[in-house]
Amino acid sequence: MSNLVKLIEDNILYEILALIWLLFLWELYLSYRQRALMMHLVELPSSVKGLMTKDVYEKARIYSLDKLNFSNFKDIYSKLFTTCFLLASCYRHVWQRSIDLTKYFGLNYENEILLSGVCMVLINIIYETIDLPLKIYDTFVIEQKHGFNKEMPLFFVKDKLLKFIVLHVIAIPSLCTMIWIVKNGGDYFFLYLWIFSIFITLVMMILHPEFIAPLFDKYTPLPDGDLRTKIEALATSVNFPLYKLFIVEGSKRSSHSNAYLYGFHKHKRIVLFDTLVKEYYKPAEGETEMKGCETNEILAVLGHELGHWKHSHTLKGFMFAQVSFLINILLYAKLLNHKPMYEAFGFWDSQPTFIGLIIVTMYILILPNTVIQFVFVIIGRKFEFEADRFAKILGHGSALKTALIKLQKDNLGYPLYDKLYSGWHHTHPPLLERLEAIDKED
Repeated sequence: MSNLVKLIEDNILYEILALIWLLFLWELYLSYRQRALMMHLVELPSSVKGLMTKDVYEKARIYSLDKLNFSNFKDIYSKLFTTCFLLASCYRHVWQRSIDLTKYFGLNYENEILLSGVCMVLINIIYETIDLPLKIYDTFVIEQKHGFNKEMPLFFVKDKLLKFIVLHVIAIPSLCTMIWIVKNGGDYFFLYLWIFSIFITLVMMILHPEFIAPLFDKYTPLPDGDLRTKIEALATSVNFPLYKLFIVEGSKRSSHSNAYLYGFHKHKRIVLFDTLVKEYYKPAEGETEMKGCETNEILAVLGHELGHWKHSHTLKGFMFAQVSFLINILLYAKLLNHKPMYEAFGFWDSQPTFIGLIIVTMYILILPNTVIQFVFVIIGRKFEFEADRFAKILGHGSALKTALIKLQKDNLGYPLYDKLYSGWHHTHPPLLERLEAIDKED
């Protein structure tokens, strides 16, 4: 109790928790507005007639309500856990357990780089354990109820274990290098840390699609045929350096659909989810309605994705993320040796670099990072409109509209949103806004 009183008197922890809950209340208010809108619009609104039937609209409304209610519960659950975790000085306890473990295995418990790696694993185990019931409920209750889940329990367990292992194979060496840079980089360590983060991001952009993603999903070359020929012709028409064209077996996880581009310079790839392509769609047991898009609609979707490439949206997003990270590490450099900050989290006799990084980036900078995230949402919406316009310029405007409508129905996406809720959350504009923008004269 005396420790708790000291934490409150130091104000830092109290102010962080107050800010966390204020932001939560803002999110809860936005969710309330969206929920009220969906509860009010029970009948098929006139603005949606022609886009979906009353039956599909009702399914989408119920699905969105279930997702929203669960999201609110998950947020409350998360905030209560975070509050208890911080007030109980759990970061200090986990750090101490890291020291105990290294001692037990006869390792150098005074090596801060080693301790940081162990501490990160323990923290992630705690958070994964706390989060696991939520993931199970989301997958096997909500997604199962609405016909989207394709995962079996054994597959779910194997998938989560593999993700945890792969994450730490990459994250532990990266973290240890970051700690070494902070310890040995002198006055300009933040600059070296920033350069290292750029390097790691670029390496991951190469490694992930080639070596990591295939560990989780099956990627096969799209067979020769009409679809492949037309996609290659589309890529050639805009000088897109298409290197490989894949279809990924996303249906073993979910019936949600997607498509994306990746790759550097002249080695670009296009990936289609099998759930996006009508001829590859595998209906679930008892499912009578075929989903997926026709060839002209897939070309329109890829025209949109090529718009992101043509306008360098990925590069711009990458640059924005790096500027955001630079802001974080500059402020971290200013607070690196600020003793009251560590004391507020229970570290009265030590100042671990890894813990300081967590405190600054996850808690101290929660407000500026929230603002940065909101700016990214605004930029993301602009990017989506630009990509839609590019597909329209290519002559795929009409097909893009039918594809968007079909994907909205296939994914049971609710078409109507409160403006505040959508403006805060959605990097992708709602369906009606995108259709209206496509219809506008240039």
